[in-house]
Amino acid sequence: MATRILGERVGIKPTISEGTAFAPANIALCKYWGKRDEELNLPVTSSLSISLGHLGTTTTVQPISASADEIALNGKPVAPNATFAKALSAYLDLFRPAPDFFFRVETTNSIPTAAGMASSASGFAALVLALNNLFEWELPVKHLSILARLGSGSASRSVMTGFVEWLAGAEEDGMDSYAEQISGTWPDLQLGVLKLSEKEKEISSRKAMRCTRMTSALYESWPIKVEHDMALIKEAIGAQDFELLGRTAESNALAMHATGLAAWPPVLFWLPESVATMQKIWKLRTDGLPLYFTMDAGPNVKLLFRADNLSAIQAAFPEVEVVKPFE
Repeated sequence: MATRILGERVGIKPTISEGTAFAPANIALCKYWGKRDEELNLPVTSSLSISLGHLGTTTTVQPISASADEIALNGKPVAPNATFAKALSAYLDLFRPAPDFFFRVETTNSIPTAAGMASSASGFAALVLALNNLFEWELPVKHLSILARLGSGSASRSVMTGFVEWLAGAEEDGMDSYAEQISGTWPDLQLGVLKLSEKEKEISSRKAMRCTRMTSALYESWPIKVEHDMALIKEAIGAQDFELLGRTAESNALAMHATGLAAWPPVLFWLPESVATMQKIWKLRTDGLPLYFTMDAGPNVKLLFRADNLSAIQAAFPEVEVVKPFE
């Protein structure tokens, strides 16, 4: 697929010394959970996300004269046999002008790595954007989204900011599965990131999706749930209806986690702190604070609230990191 997109650019070495790019992490309001093709990272359903502003990944890519790729994460070298390095090198194989052409990749995350905070999404998106700069491909966003998807499905959404929809597509080659930015902004909408754990997950999202899709009796209802929620979230964005957005996103997240709980072996990302945080949010909402949450495949919680409630949110959660996606 990479060859098909790059066309005549395949095999041409870069003429500049490096390419650098930033890509934001994103949080899905209507989740991506399950692949119809694991090799091409083609999803069972469409999904819709919002970017996390300044939280994400900055990546610099340089060609080097060496016998292997050199990869650094957050300023520290990564061993070639580490899972992170092997994944990046395998992905870079798609773009080498020659088999003996190698890269130095320096990646810095402003979010925890492999902790359910969408670091793989921002990571592969930043890598694609940096490669686009290094090789001067000048690819359209649609093609950058497809290339990012080959590294991580949700990376297809991180090549853009704001609200982004990833179209599931139907073609076997995946050329109709890419992300599109949803027009419009919502300055009043803010997010809060609660980092309950920065430890690496015990099960990867890829393995959790596979287990859930293959063994969960609840999974057959998931595409129906997504179709219903997608329509409501788009309606909420168009009308800037916060209550509709919040309750739909929260319901969608809980439904995703429920499918994993019904798998065998059960897939459970939550920690006791996750459950306690959910219960605290429900209590605050009962007491009149318009506050909702969403969670990806990890224990950390992301809050959804309006700007005029910021002080109340910070009082309830002093450790919250506030994100303003549209500033």
